[in-house]
Amino acid sequence: MSSNQQPQWAEGSSLEQKHQSEQLQSQLVANMQRFGYCFWGSYLLSTNRSSVFSGHHGQLSLTAVFLDEYRDRLFLGGKDVLYSLMLGPTSSESKEIYWPPLPGNREDCVERGKEQNECANYIRLLQPYNRTHLLACGTGAFQPMCAFIYVGHRGEHVFTMDPTNVENGRGKVPHDPSLPFASTFRGGELYTGLTADFLGRDSVILRSMGGRPSMRTETDEKLLHDPKFIAAHLVPDSDDRDDDKVYFFFTERAMEAGGREGAIHTRVGRVCANDVGGQRVLVNKWSTFIKARLVCSVPGPHGIDTHFNQLEDVFLLRTKDERNPDVYAIFSTISNVFQGFAVCVYRMADIREAFNGPFAHKEGPDYQWGAYEGRVPYPRPGVCPSKITNQPGREFASTKDFPDSVLHFARSHPLMWRPVYPALRQPVLVKANTPYKLKQIVVDRVEAEDGQYDVMFIGTDTGTVLKVIALHGGNSLETEEVTLEELQVFKVPTPITSLDISVKRQALYVGSTAGVAQVKLHRCETYGKACAECCLARDPYCAWDGSSCTRFIPNSKRRYRRQDIRHGNPVLQCVDQNLSEDVEVAEDRVVYGTENNSTFLECVPRSPQATVSWLVQHNDRKEEVKLDDRVMSTEQGLLFRHLLHQDEGVYICHSREHGFTQTLARFTLEVLHGETLDELMGRDNAGYPDSLKDRSTGNYRGWLPCGSYSRSSSLGQIGQSRLWFKDIMQLIGPSNLPHVEEYCERMWCNEKLRRKHKSMVEKYRQAQEGGRKARSKGSSERNRMPRDLSRWEE
Repeated sequence: MSSNQQPQWAEGSSLEQKHQSEQLQSQLVANMQRFGYCFWGSYLLSTNRSSVFSGHHGQLSLTAVFLDEYRDRLFLGGKDVLYSLMLGPTSSESKEIYWPPLPGNREDCVERGKEQNECANYIRLLQPYNRTHLLACGTGAFQPMCAFIYVGHRGEHVFTMDPTNVENGRGKVPHDPSLPFASTFRGGELYTGLTADFLGRDSVILRSMGGRPSMRTETDEKLLHDPKFIAAHLVPDSDDRDDDKVYFFFTERAMEAGGREGAIHTRVGRVCANDVGGQRVLVNKWSTFIKARLVCSVPGPHGIDTHFNQLEDVFLLRTKDERNPDVYAIFSTISNVFQGFAVCVYRMADIREAFNGPFAHKEGPDYQWGAYEGRVPYPRPGVCPSKITNQPGREFASTKDFPDSVLHFARSHPLMWRPVYPALRQPVLVKANTPYKLKQIVVDRVEAEDGQYDVMFIGTDTGTVLKVIALHGGNSLETEEVTLEELQVFKVPTPITSLDISVKRQALYVGSTAGVAQVKLHRCETYGKACAECCLARDPYCAWDGSSCTRFIPNSKRRYRRQDIRHGNPVLQCVDQNLSEDVEVAEDRVVYGTENNSTFLECVPRSPQATVSWLVQHNDRKEEVKLDDRVMSTEQGLLFRHLLHQDEGVYICHSREHGFTQTLARFTLEVLHGETLDELMGRDNAGYPDSLKDRSTGNYRGWLPCGSYSRSSSLGQIGQSRLWFKDIMQLIGPSNLPHVEEYCERMWCNEKLRRKHKSMVEKYRQAQEGGRKARSKGSSERNRMPRDLSRWEE
């Protein structure tokens, strides 16, 4: 069953800033919960940068994504549903296929003890089958099933499926929608690493479909010990196609870890694509499977390294040489001491070297693991039958021709002795004790003025995407991490489950259970209107063209282009321009505060690498702001936790980066006595009838009903109050909260504004509730998107 309609897109937001400190967050969020509805909704709209597709019914529950750049389409799989989205500039059409479990399977799933929400058809696999069809597989209420989706030729937007032509999907996707798996489809054959049974205990690497017999690993803990599969890729090892190998990246319990019971190691395993098993030994079982450890660690004290053992995600950065892609991997620690994440990069040459090295060996249960020093049979276990393997008089047409001694050795020695170390033997990125977890990674290799740079886009469990580059300094092994941007993609914090880059569209597609978002890879115009600001951004996508910060295009005929990614030195790059005049002058702002209450002066630098300093001017004398427990400098600005009258003055926010200093903001802070606010309130209440007085105190009641305002013919006064309403908002504090609430109420007494106010309050409440659910519930129930939907914006 399919349907065709325009897609609905929910607006997202961009925050080019780091996370708030816990102390600032507690101060501001508390106030926001009280009065934030006065401005928070419009803030999200004004910072729009992404568009989110949440399905035709607003609940996609995204579980699979396939980006087809050839057809200019994005295919999505969710709970009982498939979508096809056109990505062209002239079309925003989407098509839907409803694909529930087969009749009776949902009821049978519940009877077997599974939760109602699990007993659905979660689409887990979307792979291109041929020029006109996709292979789609779903969990089918714990009875996996697959079907072929007709998608038509390039330029068409066809999306249909025959619901009666459904095949058994066992061995292609897990039964349980929450279990991880990895697969790749090549030459009509599907290679999958998964748990292939109902209980989730049979962990195997399988080859299915195609004309050759199905293959699987033996049930042996030496081969796979409680693995968690992350990625699978086919990588050719030579010009001979018979030498192609499929690489699997996974974690498992390490048998060689000695006394450390339950130790987890990350592995890279491989099988030959043309493996057909043995003739008498390993019949229909992999005869070429071998594996090696992937190490990602940082040096620690006393020579003890800190290891990141838990693999989170893998991305293969393809190069012009298809045999040598770069392998980017996210790792996490499984330590109770601290939470840390690292990104390591591996070269295929190093992986192949480990597989060509000695095998790990253990003589018996009372012996230590070591390198095997005996005779290795020929052909070497793990190699493929190909022209490279064959020698005169010793030719092997297939693995069935391998001697039994080779197969027995391969069965007993699947692990290599030498691990695989990352390039430069250290991570390119390390994050420790952050308020988020790194979950997904994709990489774009960008051509800049002074060379190539790998731009990493890293998805977190809070719905943010980090845009990062790692710079290597000359002969030094040290790397400099430069965070170019931190983008909040979804309104409600939700873990990012997929990332895909479209080089053609220059867009990033970010997936979560809430939906999929399209985000631009670069927004050069946001880096400011000056050569220095564009240079300091250090974004390989952007350069100064003489008048603005624009997209850098290699081999462009433009002669005036300024870019300095490695050093970010505006003094050298913009030497022919007057830096002080070129930078946009900060606007003076007047801020009012009341004694004994908190006040916040916001100042966020455009560059995450810039350092901020604050000066205060009293009369003609400037001095640095003295910071303590009462006056705090945060990543968002200057926080006065307890305002005093002597804090009055002009506050100047400076940013400094690579020797370049600029003024970001100027605030004139005026401190009011508490009595001053009472006088303002009394003056504004003058003229109201006595019936509105609070008889117990003689004062006028707060939260006057809107009808009372209109009946008292004080609309003119309300209009006048709006002129200084913004000033009153600066006086937020616990002691003056009733006054603020009264003014918020008056602001929305107009019927039209009141309706708008009600809508904004409801949206804000939904966002708050969604955030609480995300922290307290499982991933299957978290992060419902607000139901304000709009169309895709190019």
